[in-house]
Amino acid sequence: MTHHLVSPLNRGNARKMRKAMTDAELKLWNEIRAHRLMGLAFRRQMPIAGYIVDFACPTRKLIVEIDGSQHATAKTSEMDAARTAKLEALSWTILRFWNDDVIRDIDNVCQHIVIVAGLADAVMPASQPATEELVP
Repeated sequence: MTHHLVSPLNRGNARKMRKAMTDAELKLWNEIRAHRLMGLAFRRQMPIAGYIVDFACPTRKLIVEIDGSQHATAKTSEMDAARTAKLEALSWTILRFWNDDVIRDIDNVCQHIVIVAGLADAVMPASQPATEELVP
């Protein structure tokens, strides 16, 4: 993967954001850090193309964003769409989850990440033939 120059300001902001994670970001980070999620290597608060993304898996070009209620406003939604378009133009896939989804349903959030990363076959159990229930 090609490394891009990161401004000292963005690098410093990313470092500060790593130290002040939201509850939802911390919960997801505990699930995905250290290759815990199917061996995927994620980085947190990673600068990409002038933005700081919540979580990135560079080998799969996958970005995971955890959004709070401020992302529901029209203005922020427009900015998010522009950001997504720029990152997708660089071949990144962006997944967005609401804070509440991460807090209440971390298993499905992780499963969705694995599916989008192309590792679903490794998670889904092989089909097993139906067995008859024995009645005593």
